[in-house]
Amino acid sequence: MSTTNAFGGFWNTLPTPLTPWILDVIHSMGHTQMTPVQASTIPLFMKHKDVVVEAVTGSGKTLAFVIPIVERLIRREIKLKKDEIGALVISPTRELASQIHAIFSLFLTSQPEAEDPSHASHPEPLLLVSSEQSSPLQDVQRFTSAGADIVIGTPGRIEEFLLGKGRGSVSVKELEVLVLDEADRLLDLGFQTTLTRIITHLPKQRRTGLFSATMTDADALSELVRVGLRNPARIVVKVQAKRTNTNPAFKNGEVIEERRTPANLQNYYVKCQTSEKLLQLIRILEHETNKKQSSQFIVYFATCACVDYFYKVLPTVVSSEIKLHSLHGNLSPSMRTKTLEAFSSSSSTSVLLATDVAARGLDLPHVDGVIQFDPPTDTKTFSHRCGRTARAGRNGTAWVLLSGREIEFRDFLNVRKIPLKEWPYSQASQNSLDDCETQLEDPEVEEYFNRIRTKLKSDRALHDLSVKAFVSFVKAYSKHEASYIFRVKDLDLIGLAKSYGLLRLPKMPELKRLDRNGWEDADVSWDAYQYADPAQEAKRIAEFSHASEERDKDRERQRVQRLAKRQENAAWSLKTEKKEEREKRREKKRLKQKWMKSQVAQSASAAGFNASGKRPREVGEGEEIEDDWAELAREEKMAKRVRKGVMSQKEFDAEFGDLDG
Repeated sequence: MSTTNAFGGFWNTLPTPLTPWILDVIHSMGHTQMTPVQASTIPLFMKHKDVVVEAVTGSGKTLAFVIPIVERLIRREIKLKKDEIGALVISPTRELASQIHAIFSLFLTSQPEAEDPSHASHPEPLLLVSSEQSSPLQDVQRFTSAGADIVIGTPGRIEEFLLGKGRGSVSVKELEVLVLDEADRLLDLGFQTTLTRIITHLPKQRRTGLFSATMTDADALSELVRVGLRNPARIVVKVQAKRTNTNPAFKNGEVIEERRTPANLQNYYVKCQTSEKLLQLIRILEHETNKKQSSQFIVYFATCACVDYFYKVLPTVVSSEIKLHSLHGNLSPSMRTKTLEAFSSSSSTSVLLATDVAARGLDLPHVDGVIQFDPPTDTKTFSHRCGRTARAGRNGTAWVLLSGREIEFRDFLNVRKIPLKEWPYSQASQNSLDDCETQLEDPEVEEYFNRIRTKLKSDRALHDLSVKAFVSFVKAYSKHEASYIFRVKDLDLIGLAKSYGLLRLPKMPELKRLDRNGWEDADVSWDAYQYADPAQEAKRIAEFSHASEERDKDRERQRVQRLAKRQENAAWSLKTEKKEEREKRREKKRLKQKWMKSQVAQSASAAGFNASGKRPREVGEGEEIEDDWAELAREEKMAKRVRKGVMSQKEFDAEFGDLDG
């Protein structure tokens, strides 16, 4: 397949000539000619026309709206007041908004000094994104103190600026241009309500532009009325490539194919077993860095947890000359900014491990290759990921790692005009597609598997990260758009665990009935397995001690329960003895009642008492009855003590037995 760069002509061929100093800035950026999307969009946008622009990533869409906005504002006859804004650009991510702000700043800081004070230079553009250094109130204070004709930001922060803290301080009456960059993502990712409130607040007499690399008719046209475009011009810039075809029906044996990826992008898939994914990643990096002393790569993972984990363990298996960087949505805004700056300015071989937060809009011009360790959940994201390389006419390469049934993703992408070729340097590529699942595992897998396990054993925190990454990936995999290809039940979970270097398989539903053939947990003393961080280890020890105490209490409770159960299930001979004792006491109680009745009969006469007032002692049965009476009286006394809580029921039963049976 062959491709050639297309240009839309020189800048001086525009119907409306550009301001000389703006043209100088464009040339200083290295853009000697316009790209097709710029040649198509700039004249329309400068002529008061709404536009919907779809072009592959890296085709120059940002300049296609930056130049018209700057030109319109500097040509205004009446300068904007300090509390008025003339242009508003909304972006889905803070990174993309920051890059757009940097381009506007480059133009506005290059303005020549005006001879006429009434035509003073335009103020710096205002950036509105979440930041640790600036709150929404501080954004308004910066605007009121310095002013800004152009405002760039994310939906939530712009809504707060216009309708929240800045409602009485910011005027949009003179707003001329509204731009929604990466419009499909703005419309799809839950920003509909916010955008509706913002757009309703803006004047209707304005120009509106929607820009994106992937925007189907359903995505854009169904939302045009809602976002307020009026008779927009739709601009679609396609990429076409020539492919050799042996069919004689095609002239010269060539066929023209449309693509949704940059023309200079070499797009490969790497066929491998699931356990070999890490190995193939390392092979790609080694192969490419051997060709160039300095290279930049972006490696995409499915989740933030995966990025965090591999950022920790990859130094164990890759060359020490490779500098690793980590970027995902759970990092603080300042950390994300520092990471991007460090990666883009690196002079050595650098690898950015990222989620899809780095898939759209970021202009990193020196990226040589993109590696999709985990395929994305939709084809739009796939093309955006690939578009981080081969930008603005440069060459670039992209790889995606596929295993087992995932090979069918190749045909799925081809239908969506994203052609893939098999990477010829993969060891697994020597096997046919049908043999991919049955081929022998690469012997190097075990080596890297053991190296990662050794690393994990040095710090329990790494083990925790590995489990979190593994579980999060399986959950993400289950939500893939092409669910008939990416099915968890077809996923080789044992191979995946090897690729992650897990010490043991986590407890999760997907692993309950799994055949664990070929898997063996690492030999680890889990009670003694420590965290490298002293604070974490101290917390673990405290939790372990508490858990031990709870286990001891549970064991004691279980012992008492077992003892009680044994007493309930005592031997028949013991039960017989207790029954005989109860019968004997019942008989004594009966004799006592009989004796008391006889005393009542004798009380009618006092003749039975002697001179001292005492009844003579009886002998025989009476003496025994009197002894029983004393015993029963003592028993009644003890029963009262039980009722008062002085004696326990257990002690009472031990001494007197159960009279009621």
